[in-house]
Amino acid sequence: MSKQEARQTWTLSELAAEVEGELEGEGTIRISGVASLDDAAEGDITFLANPKYQSSLNKTRASAVILSPGIPVKIPAIRSRNPYLAFARVVTLVKTRPYHPLGVSPDLVQGDGCVLGKDLSIHPRVVLGRDVRIGDRVTLHPGVVIGDHSVVDEDSLLYSSVQVREGVHIGKRAIIHCGAVIGSDGFGYAPDGERYFKIPQMGGVRIGDDVEIGANAAIDRGALGDTVIGKGSKIDNLVHIAHNVVIGENCVLAAQVGFAGSTVIGDHVTMAGQVGVAGHLKLGDHVTIGGRSGITKDIPPGRTVSGFPAIDHREWLKAASSFEYLPSIRKTLKRLQDRLDRLEQLMSGGKEDDGD
Repeated sequence: MSKQEARQTWTLSELAAEVEGELEGEGTIRISGVASLDDAAEGDITFLANPKYQSSLNKTRASAVILSPGIPVKIPAIRSRNPYLAFARVVTLVKTRPYHPLGVSPDLVQGDGCVLGKDLSIHPRVVLGRDVRIGDRVTLHPGVVIGDHSVVDEDSLLYSSVQVREGVHIGKRAIIHCGAVIGSDGFGYAPDGERYFKIPQMGGVRIGDDVEIGANAAIDRGALGDTVIGKGSKIDNLVHIAHNVVIGENCVLAAQVGFAGSTVIGDHVTMAGQVGVAGHLKLGDHVTIGGRSGITKDIPPGRTVSGFPAIDHREWLKAASSFEYLPSIRKTLKRLQDRLDRLEQLMSGGKEDDGD
């Protein structure tokens, strides 16, 4: 959906067609809002993903609901095998405001050779370096700074105070939230006796289409070559990605994930919060990593791991369930060891007496 397609009201049948769901009930009902089961009112559409909340469904005042097949309902519905996804798409259709370009603020500061696209929304206090290229329908909020020779492709949105260093390429329909820093220097130093000599970071950053980057995330430029974020990947707040890391396509990285340099992860990788990944590793496609895990070695495709150092997720759950019992187990083992020592002493003493 482009920025121009959202509108104020939809019929239920139109929404069902848009989300490829099965319409049930009156399709001419007009939907103008979205809300939770408890908060919905007439004109709203709601959703039910978990059958345990069916009691709220029976009491909702919503005009329609999105839910899975097989769940009984008394109001018009859109049936979907993935109601959460269908609801997200409906929210986008119903609530997203149509895009109206604001134009370019007269106090834009730009260097020589900049190329600006059509239908832009560039707010006050934006700074562009030399030879920057901005695509059509890009929105730059106040305080955005974009360095020399960088590119922001069409329909992308950069919120306030995003800092983009030189030599960065941001793809189409990217969303970058407040305070993110793209292209800061990688952490590279060569030992020089008792001091450290800074290694120039000569690469850039390449961000694919449809990537979203959270507030205060930091993505370092490559030392040589580029740091790469694959298309469709979603990066939460406060994530750090070091120099020359390669993130595959459609990956999901939750808050406070951190990567050391030159690690390569495949497509469709999911990392829960506070995962730490050592440098120069390879993680295969469809890997899932539990929260607060420490990754110290390569992970083959399709594995689900947790813990530090990370092991198979199910084995980690078994081990974690034993942690609270470890103090008492130690005491028990100590008592058993003491008894065994005394028994061995008695048996040893008895043999010596027989020898006398």
